[in-house]
Amino acid sequence: MPIEIVVGLPHLSEGPILQRARAMGAPALISANCLSRWKRHEGWREWAGWRLRTLANASGLASLDLDSGGFTAMVRYGALPWSVDAYMGLAASYPFRRFASLDYCCEEAVAADREEVLDRIARTIRTNRDCRMRAVDLGIADRFMPVIQGRLPTDYERCIDGLWHLMTPGTVIGVGSVCRRPIFGPEGLIAVFEHLDRVLPAGTFLHGFGVKGEALPYLRAFEHRVKSIDSQSYALIARYDANQRGISKTDQFVADHMERWTRRQMERRCEAVRPLQRELALPAPQDCRDDPWERAIAAAREEIRTLIEDGDLDHDEITIGWIEQWAADIYQAGVCHG
Repeated sequence: MPIEIVVGLPHLSEGPILQRARAMGAPALISANCLSRWKRHEGWREWAGWRLRTLANASGLASLDLDSGGFTAMVRYGALPWSVDAYMGLAASYPFRRFASLDYCCEEAVAADREEVLDRIARTIRTNRDCRMRAVDLGIADRFMPVIQGRLPTDYERCIDGLWHLMTPGTVIGVGSVCRRPIFGPEGLIAVFEHLDRVLPAGTFLHGFGVKGEALPYLRAFEHRVKSIDSQSYALIARYDANQRGISKTDQFVADHMERWTRRQMERRCEAVRPLQRELALPAPQDCRDDPWERAIAAAREEIRTLIEDGDLDHDEITIGWIEQWAADIYQAGVCHG
């Protein structure tokens, strides 16, 4: 089957963009962030729930998927403003075709170093488990889409191992932190999808969040595995085009770009399969922790990640203070027994 092109919508306000999406008959996706309500409290902007009435405007779309908006939330607010229960309440409020788990993205803009990437993978495992359990309670587990995260191709395998019970035949798995990747290279888009194709169980499928359209001819090699991709890159193209022309970026202008972009992706997915640059073997990360304190910090991080994945700590509780106190206990124990 050809890879499905899902159009990311910036909002569900009635107008040219939504009308064009209906007319195109394209499957659509929205972010939880675009349905958020905010209020000012003592000078601070606070999340105040969902604008659920807006969902009525989705009538007439071919289908509608929901993304948790993790990257936007981390960049804008530094954390997820909504809890698992709040997000799952949104997921249950409309018959979304698929809704993604809450997750913790691993892009460089959010996760500056290797330790933070591993922390965010652990949190992603925990939020997937929590969202899945809540989905079962709400009777919507059949529409739940697990999300895996990572920086290196092999990072995603850690997520898969932690969520193996969710990797059942027919499941569509969302792949995060891929929209800003180059197509090629040892950490590129193709390397990630090639690795996932080798390690995932048969019968499971992938959805790529924000995948570049130019990657489609290469992804055709994985049509047996890649179910769909989504993107809202047409909005960036529209902004650039409007700036170049010196005109206003109206919703009508954006809608025209959305339609042209979608048609171009349809053409790309029919192009001949392009040869792949095979995944390159990466050198094993070097552990230069000869210092006892650095070893204690590393051990503390690993223990805390395990507790988060197992549900003994909340996924949003890990802090530098926690890590250092935990490491101090490990360090003291090592000194006493050294």
